[in-house]
Amino acid sequence: MTETGVIGCGCRGVTGGNFFHPGGFSLKSCFLEQSTKRNRNFFRSVSMIPPFKRGRFITKLRSVAGNSRIFSMDAREKSRSFVLVSSRHKRVPVFVMMPIDTFGIDASGCPKIKRLKALTVSLKALKLAGVHGIAVEVWWGIVERFSPLEFKWSLYEELFRLISEAGLKLHVALCFHSNMHLFGGKGGISLPLWIREIGDVNKDIYYRDKSGFSNNDYLTLGVDQLPLFGGRTAVQCYEDFMLSFSTKFEPYLGNVIEEISIGLGPSGELRYPAHPSGDGRWKFPGIGEFQCHDKYMMEDLMAVASQEGKPQWGSRDPPNTGCYNSFPSGVPFFEEGNDSFLSDYGRFFLEWYSGKLICHADAILAKAADVLRRRQEEEKSSVMLVAKIGGIYWWYKTSSHPAELTAGYYNTSLRDGYDPVASVLSRHGAALNIPCLDMADSEIPEKYLCSPEGLRRQIHDVSKKWTIHVTGRNTSERFDEMGLRQIRENCVQPNGDTLRSFTFCRMNEKIFRVENWNNFVPFIRQMSADM
Repeated sequence: MTETGVIGCGCRGVTGGNFFHPGGFSLKSCFLEQSTKRNRNFFRSVSMIPPFKRGRFITKLRSVAGNSRIFSMDAREKSRSFVLVSSRHKRVPVFVMMPIDTFGIDASGCPKIKRLKALTVSLKALKLAGVHGIAVEVWWGIVERFSPLEFKWSLYEELFRLISEAGLKLHVALCFHSNMHLFGGKGGISLPLWIREIGDVNKDIYYRDKSGFSNNDYLTLGVDQLPLFGGRTAVQCYEDFMLSFSTKFEPYLGNVIEEISIGLGPSGELRYPAHPSGDGRWKFPGIGEFQCHDKYMMEDLMAVASQEGKPQWGSRDPPNTGCYNSFPSGVPFFEEGNDSFLSDYGRFFLEWYSGKLICHADAILAKAADVLRRRQEEEKSSVMLVAKIGGIYWWYKTSSHPAELTAGYYNTSLRDGYDPVASVLSRHGAALNIPCLDMADSEIPEKYLCSPEGLRRQIHDVSKKWTIHVTGRNTSERFDEMGLRQIRENCVQPNGDTLRSFTFCRMNEKIFRVENWNNFVPFIRQMSADM
């Protein structure tokens, strides 16, 4: 997620040649080649949106892209012709995500499916309840675990067969991240072992914060175009994985597999790991920290700053940004002084930081769309490509939106940071998966200036503008009637359209407890009826 005025993130060899910006400019390999200062000012002028009034966001957003679009409506429709067609549905199919500990590692170090018999019974129960399908995380750290280009799909062949035999459809999440932080480092799925061996020698392949702490849950996007992985770039590693997946499960595509979400960052979401959970560095509602201190990101920042004619801007990230658990009040960068996010340097840094994220999404989704398009043109089947964003809803009612800025979404009272995200998804025919469908503003303490409702409205607006499909998920585990009703109501968009699908996070023993099951089954039946 990034902002509307990207000035050139220095990505090397982004797939597809030119990067088409929402403002109508073509950025060769995401660099502005000339007149950077003049163009930056232009980008800023077209990205303005109405400001806050006393901390409250005016929800009717002005177009941040001016009158220019990436494609005409007809061209955009053609560009995603391999995606499911209708955008107006009366029913919302519900996928239930597999348990977080579905997979374990046996004594020999090999992955295995845990509790197979119990899982089989659970799938049958969910089918009887009216659940449409199952969401399965397909882990890079399982399939290509031991050696590069040695893909072992046997676990997923067995799991997909079980799900298919139960009469359920599949949403597949291709996961290029680790979930070990959820287990305190004593379990879960890591990145592939051969990647970790490279990381033991070169910690700069991971994101790094200003204190030098490396986060080995996901490769830094600074290595997207660098051949550090046995001669392959990170993007090439992701592409090879997707190609192998599509080849292995070709008979399932468009038949059993209806949706494929592409991992774009931590937890599969397009964002920086600015709010790490599980290691004690961050807790809600801290503003988080910028994650760009690996040498590859810093080298890129220096190159872009020099191109901008401001080499002094390339040796650091913004000063006075607080720490993970700071509140925005009293943190100079997130206020409105001379050295704030509104300064020339503040704008430059945020344009670069968020622009790198946009280039990351553009490169990977281009590969994914090409893989799917080739398969589906041959088979004449249809699978919906999906991209997830994070639900950074705290401090949303402030002018600077600090938690979103550190996560890479250049979204403030003066900019719509989700518009360029939606434009990239539109070009690659991807749906946008949004979080927080279980949340209401009234349920969150006002002192943290949160607004999941405002965030959802803003994202719905840009999805409508770019005519992209929207799917959703819950952020917290809800089995109570009020939470499930909140989800159901939020699956209907302000314009009357319903979401293409909803993913319930997630299956575990709680869902089958009598008191929860008695709420969950009516919820599924209501989602399956006319809304």
